[in-house]
Amino acid sequence: MNEFSALPLHAPLLKATEALNYTTMTPVQAQSLPAILQGRDLVGQAPTGSGKTVAFGLGLLQRLDPAKLRVQALVLCPTRELADQVAKEIRRLAAAIPNLKVLILTGGVPLGPQLASLRKDSHVVVGTPGRIQELLRKHVLHLAHVRTLVLDEADRMFDMGFEEPIREIIGKTPAQRQTLLFSATFPDAVRAISANVLRDPLEVTVAAAAEQVAIEQLFFEVELKNKPAMLAGLLQQYRPESSVVFCNTRSDAADVVDALTQLGFSALALHGDIEQRDRDEVLVRFANRSCRVLVASDVAARGLDIKDLAAVINYELPHDPDTYLHRIGRTGRAGRTGIALSLCTPREMPRALDLERQQGATLRWAQATSLAAPMPDALQATMATLRIDGGRGDKMRPGDILGALTGDAGLPADTIGKIDVFATRSYVAVARQLADKALARLRTGKIKGRKFRVARI
Repeated sequence: MNEFSALPLHAPLLKATEALNYTTMTPVQAQSLPAILQGRDLVGQAPTGSGKTVAFGLGLLQRLDPAKLRVQALVLCPTRELADQVAKEIRRLAAAIPNLKVLILTGGVPLGPQLASLRKDSHVVVGTPGRIQELLRKHVLHLAHVRTLVLDEADRMFDMGFEEPIREIIGKTPAQRQTLLFSATFPDAVRAISANVLRDPLEVTVAAAAEQVAIEQLFFEVELKNKPAMLAGLLQQYRPESSVVFCNTRSDAADVVDALTQLGFSALALHGDIEQRDRDEVLVRFANRSCRVLVASDVAARGLDIKDLAAVINYELPHDPDTYLHRIGRTGRAGRTGIALSLCTPREMPRALDLERQQGATLRWAQATSLAAPMPDALQATMATLRIDGGRGDKMRPGDILGALTGDAGLPADTIGKIDVFATRSYVAVARQLADKALARLRTGKIKGRKFRVARI
């Protein structure tokens, strides 16, 4: 009974699962989907990459009436990036449902275009609590017909201070809706809203440890003052193709990037003080291999869809074991191997002991060499990113950029990496040693017969 084909899904949804090669359900899907399709409320605890988006996506689409063009499902997410991912997955699942409309409403982007989009009704809204609350108060978004409400990554939404907006939003939805709550951890605030808002929910827990059999976990004792040098030493020793370094505070994230950059490493910071456009560029550069080390806070990193992540490094151990498991669950996915390295000061030792008790196994401690001076072969990115001030609004396509680089610019196709085209800007990864040549050629040449401003970032 672990096959999607055995579920009582509507024909278009079964067709979509087949087209996407979704055959066998993941544990969280197998445990939750039968109840979701029966209309039950649900509380789910599952690690990153467990397949929960497909579970609640199929559930909310099953309950929709495509003939009625009004908001029938609302998904709340903590970040714009997660909202984009969720909306993309729902659209894929709804590919065989004619004219089904999914709208993204998030902060960090201008309000005007979203107001224009709201003039046309949608079936599904995916958004962040702050922007949804703002649009409700402007009386331009209406939730009176919502059949399914999803709170995705609920713990991070509460960490980010969204409890009051979430409660206000829930109050604008019908009492008879279905509510699905997913969270990696369950602090008191999440437990309280679950008890007050959900009706006799099914509780589903997928143990994170079962998802992490391919992750090698190593711990390193270090004095606080020596942490930056030991982090650099670990990066130089293991040389991961891509890694996320988790910090508990924004200031730590900024300080760590400064320290790594001074030692010659390719590193970028991701935390709550970064403007949205800069945040987007950081994520583009990390995803296209123009940056090998992303230093992030937990809240800023939630919702990131990072494929083939070689290593996770805990610059400081988190305060609870569930957050640790959620962090390291980002590596070693889909059958690949991964490594999780954790720095631990004497002050953090009680947290390490908590991890040991939860995992029921002795932690593996290792020795590492610190790196306090720049190295000639410090961990550098293999690619560099060029930003083009033209995008979808200019009818720009990835093929146009590729053609300009391999044609007039004369670059070999295998030196060009990922190309991302957004509304007003585009980004292309080029082999680092050829980046200046590509930049000069694009500045003097044309794309689609037009000149665009191009910069290296």
